[in-house]
Amino acid sequence: MSMSPPTNRLRCDDAGLGHVPHVRIIGGLSECPGCGLYQRVPELEAGQQATCTRCGQKLARRRRTAPLATPLAFCISSAAFYLAALASSLMTLDVYGRQRTVDLLTGPMELMHEGWGEAGILVGAVTVLAPAVAIGFMFAILYAASCARLPDWAPRVLVWYDKLRPWSMVEVYILGIFVAYTKLTDMAHVDVGPAVYLIGALMLTMAATDSTLDTEMIWRHRRIDRVTRTENGQTVVVDYAHVDETGLPPVDHLVACTSCGLVGELARPVSNMHCVGICPRCEHRVWRRLPQSLTRTTAFLIAAIVFYIPANLYPVMTFLRMGGGGGHTIIEGAIELWQDGMIPLSLLVFFASITVPMLKILSLGWMIGQTWRGARGHLVARTRLFRLVDMVGRWSMIDVFMISILVAVVRFNAMASVTANAGMVAFAAVVVLTLLAAWSFDPRIMWDAAGRNGPVTDGLPPAVLRARAGRDATSSLPPAGIAPARMEPDQA
Repeated sequence: MSMSPPTNRLRCDDAGLGHVPHVRIIGGLSECPGCGLYQRVPELEAGQQATCTRCGQKLARRRRTAPLATPLAFCISSAAFYLAALASSLMTLDVYGRQRTVDLLTGPMELMHEGWGEAGILVGAVTVLAPAVAIGFMFAILYAASCARLPDWAPRVLVWYDKLRPWSMVEVYILGIFVAYTKLTDMAHVDVGPAVYLIGALMLTMAATDSTLDTEMIWRHRRIDRVTRTENGQTVVVDYAHVDETGLPPVDHLVACTSCGLVGELARPVSNMHCVGICPRCEHRVWRRLPQSLTRTTAFLIAAIVFYIPANLYPVMTFLRMGGGGGHTIIEGAIELWQDGMIPLSLLVFFASITVPMLKILSLGWMIGQTWRGARGHLVARTRLFRLVDMVGRWSMIDVFMISILVAVVRFNAMASVTANAGMVAFAAVVVLTLLAAWSFDPRIMWDAAGRNGPVTDGLPPAVLRARAGRDATSSLPPAGIAPARMEPDQA
């Protein structure tokens, strides 16, 4: 894997490095973000991808499409669809001759008007603000990539895009619109506005932009700095070498930047507890593992469990029509869809709003418990389960989006009205907390706790350390090391 030659910049914390004469960047090497195995990644041809030989995680891929022109075309389309969707109507409801038309902003505003400001801000942030920020960041990234050398501000934009992109939930909002539409068709005439089709198109173009963007090719345009200093002013030289020239460095001396993938070799074993420094390519803080991963994930998970109970016991909305009706819980909404003959949609709501949060809590709890124990079994299965949990977690927002639409469009006083209830806020909190729990969990620590990633043990739970101390040094488990990545055609 070719990289630009080093030039200068990396600050390192004394606690992480001590007195280190140099940091050596190792080209052609990649750390699997799923299991922590270091692997050689050769130059990929167009249409190829490299996957981890141990857990199957995708490490790199090359598209057959133009690296900049194709994502730029999709990004321009996304901007056009987004602006048009903001200026268009979402749907119009006609109840006995009285009409109400809403747009993308009406739902969040009505939630705040009813006193549910937290939910209104959340819905507005993930459906209106986050897509706009993501599109703007993508334009900046593509402009920077077109320059001969990546500008100094570009690495920060790339890092922030990677952090903020999951909060753009346009695809989930589309399903929320479908669920709201099926509930409204039973009570009145509904006209779907052009914004629905524009949001659907926006979902596709934003997904296509991400799919065709090759961030590794962009990172190659960024220089690697040659000289660095520690926090106390000590000078550290940053060298560069390719793995084929240097051989296999000690695994416990290696650390990889989670933002740009750059792998560096230090002069002594790297601590799990302290920041190694600032990456010489992307200027992101480098840790061997996410700081306080188990503690933070456990805290978010406990908070999610606390909110999960009222989220399912209390009504999420109150539906009144001609003086009749009442509160609806999440399960009652799924049952109502089933009774109306919308069986696939009922199953979707039940799965996304009830099953997914529960299974996500149980899955993360199982992974945390196994890690605290230092369990060595089912590591590949646990890593793949984590990827699934991380992928499906956002879809639980369907009910929150559906309620925001109903609250906005059904506003006919005593004739017909929908109001949000406390259960909706509690459920939104469950979704956000489980997302934060998943993003705080570092799956590599499951392999660390099992002794599969070298001898570094600081930061692991005491039970893990005791278990590892009692294990036979001649374990039948394969030792941690550096392997060639698995090459295969890109199926995406």
